[in-house]
Amino acid sequence: MSNFVIISDTSCDLNAELRERFGIADYARGYVHLPDGSAVQANLDWTEEESNAFFKALSDKKANFKTATPSIGEVEDVMDKQLKEGNDILCVTLSTGLSGMYGVFVNAAKDMKEKYPDRKIVVVDSMRYSTSEGMVCVLASQYRAEGKTIEETAELLDANKCRVHQIGWMDDLFYCKKMGRVSGGAAVMGTLVGIKAMADFNHKGMSHVLGKTRGYKNAYRHIIEYMKETGEELENQIVFIAHAVREEQALEVKKLIEEEIKPKEIIVTTVGQGSAPNIGPGLVAAFYMGAPISENAEKEMKIFEAVSAKIK
Repeated sequence: MSNFVIISDTSCDLNAELRERFGIADYARGYVHLPDGSAVQANLDWTEEESNAFFKALSDKKANFKTATPSIGEVEDVMDKQLKEGNDILCVTLSTGLSGMYGVFVNAAKDMKEKYPDRKIVVVDSMRYSTSEGMVCVLASQYRAEGKTIEETAELLDANKCRVHQIGWMDDLFYCKKMGRVSGGAAVMGTLVGIKAMADFNHKGMSHVLGKTRGYKNAYRHIIEYMKETGEELENQIVFIAHAVREEQALEVKKLIEEEIKPKEIIVTTVGQGSAPNIGPGLVAAFYMGAPISENAEKEMKIFEAVSAKIK
């Protein structure tokens, strides 16, 4: 195995078990500002009870939750633990389109290179969020296991991160709208009772609403058919499914993917504390590798339209 470690941030939504499995050495913890004015460090390893309580509090739309990046010094501390052990570091961060996390890591890396001039520190903008950022970390782990160098791994990530797709829904797009991550029109559609606004990414790594479905069963069919149309070599992939207090629906999606797509493995994860305020309760989405996403997701919108027509 190449002699470099992988670190990420609190938005990657990989729990301790997955971080150990894929060799993610550490992560920088951002902050969640609570409605009472206090702030806590976001935790990737919170319990189910803690998660349920947090999302219940989030469901009060008047409650003001915000997220913040760690300081440069805090990221430097995470890096320093690895560098003093003689390790080079590959950093995978939350998308620059959603946060200043990448810039914090770049500035921390600059400072650490002065302290450890013989060590390599490479920072990669995942252009993804939550579990899809975690998928980019897993890709890095797989490239490393193949014997790729830190430079080769970074180049492969930059070439292939545009191939990481999502398909699924949020029960309520209020939280994304509040953070400026979807349009007002899309957010209104995503709050209608029974309507599921289905989304993939666009070429900038932002969630892009493709269209809408009504009810869970219809949404399930759209997920399966859209994956069939946009995925590549799905039978050889690890597919991730993320949910925000929607375990029953996530497990149903898992069952259907197992039956109809048969990937190498499916991993179901929960949305972490650092991502939760920007997602809210009600997310169910599958993440997988496919064709490079087109500009403004124009091709993907046409595919979704065709899938919808077929399902009807």
